[in-house]
Amino acid sequence: MSFAIPTIVDLSQAELTDRLQHLIDHKTKPLGALGQIESLARQIGLVLGNVQPVLQSPQMIVFAGDHGLAARGVSAYPSDVTWQMVENFLAGGAAVSALARQHGLALNVVDAGVAHDFSPRAGLQIRKIAPGTADCTTEQAMSAAQCEQALQAGQDVVRGLPGNVILMGEMGIGNTSSAALLMARLTGEPIAACTGRGTGLDDAALARKLDVLRAALARHVDAVAPLEVLAAFGGFEIAMMVGAVLQAASERRVIVVDGFIASSAVLVAAALQPLVLQRCVFAHQSDESGHALMLRYLRVKPLLRLDLRLGEGSGAALAWPLLESACRILREMASFDAAGVSSSDQDAGLRASDKA
Repeated sequence: MSFAIPTIVDLSQAELTDRLQHLIDHKTKPLGALGQIESLARQIGLVLGNVQPVLQSPQMIVFAGDHGLAARGVSAYPSDVTWQMVENFLAGGAAVSALARQHGLALNVVDAGVAHDFSPRAGLQIRKIAPGTADCTTEQAMSAAQCEQALQAGQDVVRGLPGNVILMGEMGIGNTSSAALLMARLTGEPIAACTGRGTGLDDAALARKLDVLRAALARHVDAVAPLEVLAAFGGFEIAMMVGAVLQAASERRVIVVDGFIASSAVLVAAALQPLVLQRCVFAHQSDESGHALMLRYLRVKPLLRLDLRLGEGSGAALAWPLLESACRILREMASFDAAGVSSSDQDAGLRASDKA
């Protein structure tokens, strides 16, 4: 595969990191009192290269695609739900639609490979590679050429959108299976540890799902390199998310990652270029059982834990106000000196020792 990974610079800049930490530590609060919001503020400042970061024109991107594996009964819902939910996104009736309106997020829906022909309209990008991936228990989910096309389409989506932050979501019946397969092969974890109930499978259906996924892994035992694994197990929407992550990282955009499937795309992107993780904010730990293990593998800490398992980018949208708050803390919260507020002797001593 000839896909070229874009140049992604290392954000580990000691001078800017020190400036951001100095600003955070001298705000009118005890040291560390804002907890994870402080590390979030520092991360956003580093990504945007600014001690007074402003998140501009946030773009929610929901990638949709169908999966040949769905015919094996790995989901509680039929494949038609994929295209029906795309219509629901566009009509404004989905959870992510409501949350995008609430928070002023531009909603972009991308047909990456849905088994349905959509009429063109505002808010929809038709970048269909094919009407769904192949059944990966019998063949590769996508060819190397299709995989490359999907990666490049994901890059193009990001290139065509304004702003300095993207929020990533997805829709695709069967895509928790693809995500679990990607995770198992790239992390080495047992497939049972990577696999959850998806749209709500009962115990018997979950056991059948595991049998199908074991067969898929056995069918593609030679797929080891990240892009080989991606092509073997799909899906088109996940591959486009990989391209979007790589492109957004190269442009120093903040990347807000939703749940299990979006995280699986980041897993692939990070296997190609680990520096993408510097730009990624993981919105939440989903209720899909493999997600906590995946986040630990990536060594990242999510902002929220709300037992969500909807997808669509809903968790990313719910976490969005925390990013805005982190930026406002840096820009608007006063320092002890500016506010004329006395610091504790202990904190003042720690701050002084940091300067030494």
